[in-house]
Amino acid sequence: MVGVIGLGRMGRGVVNRLVAAGFGVVAYDRDPAAAAQLPPEAKTVTGVREVADALSGPRIVFMLVPAGEPVEQTLFGDEGIVSALEPGDIVVDAGNSYFRDSLRRAAALKEKSIHFIDCGTSGGIGGEAEGYCLMVGGDAEAVERVRPMFEALAAPGGYLHVGQVGSGHYTKMVHNAIEYGILQAIGEGFELLRAAPYAINVADVAQLWTKGSVIRGWLMELAADALSEDPELKTIKGEIGGGSTGRWAIDEAWDAGVPLSVIALSYSLRHRSRQPDSYAGKVVAALRNRFGGHEMVEAEADGA
Repeated sequence: MVGVIGLGRMGRGVVNRLVAAGFGVVAYDRDPAAAAQLPPEAKTVTGVREVADALSGPRIVFMLVPAGEPVEQTLFGDEGIVSALEPGDIVVDAGNSYFRDSLRRAAALKEKSIHFIDCGTSGGIGGEAEGYCLMVGGDAEAVERVRPMFEALAAPGGYLHVGQVGSGHYTKMVHNAIEYGILQAIGEGFELLRAAPYAINVADVAQLWTKGSVIRGWLMELAADALSEDPELKTIKGEIGGGSTGRWAIDEAWDAGVPLSVIALSYSLRHRSRQPDSYAGKVVAALRNRFGGHEMVEAEADGA
């Protein structure tokens, strides 16, 4: 049996895949409505410490909570789970934590002989059906113990133990930074098509580019879907959220002497998107909503 803390879009998907693979699950979210959406096979509890209490040792607990203070409180807060764990237990942070925070947390848990695994998780809202892409960092012994669960969660070939603690979240940081650049390129390309001196149907072009094109792929398929529904994206405000993983990657690149010009520019344009609308921003906002369920800000009723 495994514990899961955090039942947002990704957390619920993780629970559903684990249950479908035959694992017993004990789950918690501070929002009772989120827990109510789980399959009946999953046991829900009303507190973080109760997750540990409901598991027999050695325990394995997945966290899928927002990076930063929520992770800190889930682990080390007054009602945090660490105080209920025992030597030999394993905590898997499967969220988007900063890898340096993961190193610090792993060191704190090591003092208590508790294993810490950092797992970068990609796949968005489609991951529940198709399987996730998992980038795992941690000691080989602990990772091997959790491997059957990772394999149940991952798409075929979508699981890799990339290295020691910190390497999973570092790899996911770079993954997200690459994503920034790809999304921005797609958005700008469609804005240029829209500005062309021809009556080009951008929805048709997006669909065309999913068939044999060098730039075909899932994001282009999502662009085709979004543009077929609303070619002008009138219902979407081109304000692009997110940003932490991109900023971390840029900071690390500066320290490592690695030029990150495309990714750095795409990150800066996310800030630009929070100013008056651009069509490129609308495209990127629409794609993020489709692959990750990220919230979109609807445009005003006049579509301006």
